[in-house]
Amino acid sequence: MPVEITWWGHATCTLRDSGVRVLTDPLFARRLAHLRRRRGAVPPPGAWQADVALVSHLHADHLHVPSLQRLAPGTRLLVPRGAPRAVPGLRRLTHLTVTEVGAGDVTRVGDLVVRAVPALHDGRRLPVGPHRSPALGYVVEGEGRTYFAGDTGLFDTMAKEVGPVDVALLPVGGWGPYLGEGHLDAGRAARALARLGARSAVPVHYGTYWPIGMDAVRPHEFHAPGEEFVRLAAEYAPSVAVHRLGHGESVRLEVAR
Repeated sequence: MPVEITWWGHATCTLRDSGVRVLTDPLFARRLAHLRRRRGAVPPPGAWQADVALVSHLHADHLHVPSLQRLAPGTRLLVPRGAPRAVPGLRRLTHLTVTEVGAGDVTRVGDLVVRAVPALHDGRRLPVGPHRSPALGYVVEGEGRTYFAGDTGLFDTMAKEVGPVDVALLPVGGWGPYLGEGHLDAGRAARALARLGARSAVPVHYGTYWPIGMDAVRPHEFHAPGEEFVRLAAEYAPSVAVHRLGHGESVRLEVAR
């Protein structure tokens, strides 16, 4: 049975498995603070439809309250434990069914099981703010097992915590010319892929948003991570099929169960 992945840009994907639509880190903005969407159209209203939406951590490019406001009434929303306390705007989303989760927690949605897993990333809402929640990834299991890493660095127990998966949605870049601690670049993502036992991978979190006024500064950092990941994945994990999607493009992946 196939699993279908659509990449809308940045960390926003739609996963279809077992008749359930899963939306990751919804971000439907043309502009976010000092960032502008530099490639790909803003996702259309059809992208807002989901049975469950997953939020990996509190940063505004992953937990974007105006985008969450667009989700249909009754949509389930999984957020890191403590997020409604740290981000008061979440408490105003009364049309959604919000569930706080921590690493190891399991949530059933239709015929899917969604398991929250650890991530190595800053869990604060603001760079110097006091409000934080643990950053998470998610493993979605139905016909296939799909890992959405959110935003994370490479950590020693990744293979154990995540387990073998069929599909890995891995961040390979960012929204500026430099990546700090707690991130995967193309090389670290390729090494993560080698640990995960995945059959297929889709690079995400690159080539979408870029700071205003920085178009001419290290532009290869914006455009290159997807291609670089394809090249390095062939070196570190040659048995894995890597699908580099354009914005709004989909891939259907056969999984064996």
